[in-house]
Amino acid sequence: MTWFSTNWNIMFFPVYYSGHFAMAPEKQTMLQKIRECSRIFGEDGLTLRLFLKRTAPFSILWTLTNYLYLLALRKLTATDVSALFCCNKAFMFLLSWIVLKDKFMGVRIVAAIMAITGIVMMAYADGFHGDSIIGVALAVGSASTSALYKVLFKMFLGTANFGEAAHFFSTLGFFNLIFISCTPVILYFTKVEYWSSFSALPWGYLCGVAGLWFAFNILVNVGVVLTYPILVSIGTVLSVPGNAAIDLLKHEVIFSVVRLGATIIICLGFLLMLLPEEWDEITLRFINSLKEKKSEEHTEDIAEPSLHTRSRSRANGTVSIPLS
Repeated sequence: MTWFSTNWNIMFFPVYYSGHFAMAPEKQTMLQKIRECSRIFGEDGLTLRLFLKRTAPFSILWTLTNYLYLLALRKLTATDVSALFCCNKAFMFLLSWIVLKDKFMGVRIVAAIMAITGIVMMAYADGFHGDSIIGVALAVGSASTSALYKVLFKMFLGTANFGEAAHFFSTLGFFNLIFISCTPVILYFTKVEYWSSFSALPWGYLCGVAGLWFAFNILVNVGVVLTYPILVSIGTVLSVPGNAAIDLLKHEVIFSVVRLGATIIICLGFLLMLLPEEWDEITLRFINSLKEKKSEEHTEDIAEPSLHTRSRSRANGTVSIPLS
């Protein structure tokens, strides 16, 4: 499933170019656009050496992230796996702080501690034994490889526009098709995985999963360009209550108090990670503005009775004479 779905990434750049050709006022040929977008790999564009050097580690991390996620779904509910995957934001902060020397933020350290607490609680839910602990380890492994993928992308490739991201994803798809194709075959002959005959495979479900995965990657990259990245991150955490509703209504899953508490703690930690770096200054400015607004309203309330008093005294013929 991981290999088949990743191959669909090859279509990423053709889809992007179709949109560019339909809407851009200045048309470029596909070859010109490929050369322009390949600058994400360097000034010389995409060479064979860079194709192997830059694409290989990202392709391996991509495959591990998705493969471990799917394995975790065999052990845990979709709600638990999606909640544990939210820890990738905490792992990404810790790696960025250590490797990229990003700004230290106390609130994000608290969020990372909350994520680790949630992981321990999730593992403890079934007593640290059986499929639960294996599923938690697989989901945490998927979140860790996802965080490492994003940190390395930021380190080596920097910020990419939509065209460069489309080129990069298509390159990942080609690398997967050429070099990762041997992995499913090895897993089959070592009896780690088993396939039935190709005619018996559920191609409809496989294409559905691959199509949704492909649409997710397009929407994430379009969303980052067209809207705020924080909205894309909020979409990730909203998958948890969405999966919980499906598990509850369709699979009739009963959530224990410990699992529910772990899920809430991890989601709260994820939301804390979304706070901007200057969140404390923004909060202080907001509090000060509220204080100033209240003081202005208080001043107006005091001024109104004094005006009423003056008007009353004038009506009664009372005159105040200033002292010399």
